[in-house]
Amino acid sequence: MPLTRTADLLAAAVRGGHGLGAFNVIQLEHAYALVAAAERAGTAVVLQISENCVRYHGSLAPLLGAALAVAEESAVPVAVHLDHVESAELVEQGLRLGVGSVMFDASTAPYAENVARTREIVRRCHDRGVAVEAELGEVGGKDGVHAPGARTDPAEAAAFAEATGVDALAVAVGSSHAMRTRDAELDFDLIAALRAAVGVPLVLHGASGIADPDLTRAVRTGLTKVNIATHLNAAFTGAARRALAADPALVDPRRYLAPARAAVTEEAARLLGVLDAVPATAVPPGTPQA
Repeated sequence: MPLTRTADLLAAAVRGGHGLGAFNVIQLEHAYALVAAAERAGTAVVLQISENCVRYHGSLAPLLGAALAVAEESAVPVAVHLDHVESAELVEQGLRLGVGSVMFDASTAPYAENVARTREIVRRCHDRGVAVEAELGEVGGKDGVHAPGARTDPAEAAAFAEATGVDALAVAVGSSHAMRTRDAELDFDLIAALRAAVGVPLVLHGASGIADPDLTRAVRTGLTKVNIATHLNAAFTGAARRALAADPALVDPRRYLAPARAAVTEEAARLLGVLDAVPATAVPPGTPQA
């Protein structure tokens, strides 16, 4: 299936009141696993590559090219997204290579600087037909520490979205990045207030720390795109560990990566159901990425 624009997946999710699952790709195994999960669930999915992941690989092109190729072979709509990008140069690389959307992260900067930097990235991306997500009210935990205290102010969020022209906005409502337990408490009243105030789809970062019932409730209350990474990494690593422990003589990576990939497929497919994810049939067919 042709690559799909993230903006089209977001629009379909908003129309149907569904969540849109967005899961991180760290290596090729993750891309295969996540697309297989979406096909199993019969839903669209967003494959995300973070700036940290690019730094790990040393280059964007090989991993992004692989993710785009896997997405193109999918039987369901798949978009490929750059996540938590702080470098304008990396944004430009992504645009040249065919990425479908960018999350530009200037959330640690003062409000006025965040607006100015994000507005410039939006201008560049919109010139190429590429959607931009930004963050307001920094979601904690990027250093691995559970820090869910930040909250996004609805009036400020509305003003930020208007001033920057972003296509989606990540908001701080009680989640935290890199959580290994699923006991974060979301502020559902704040989610509803943000949904009422902000005219673009809202994004939940750090959703690995959110229990299933609260993920479903968050979507029904007003969040659209839901980012999950750490929880799926735990499934991947746990399955690989079990395979290695079961056979200490094992040396063929395929013998332990295959169960790891299968574990991610199973859990990602389940999570897409929890999110009441946007059905593949709700997305305009054959909508190419920029």
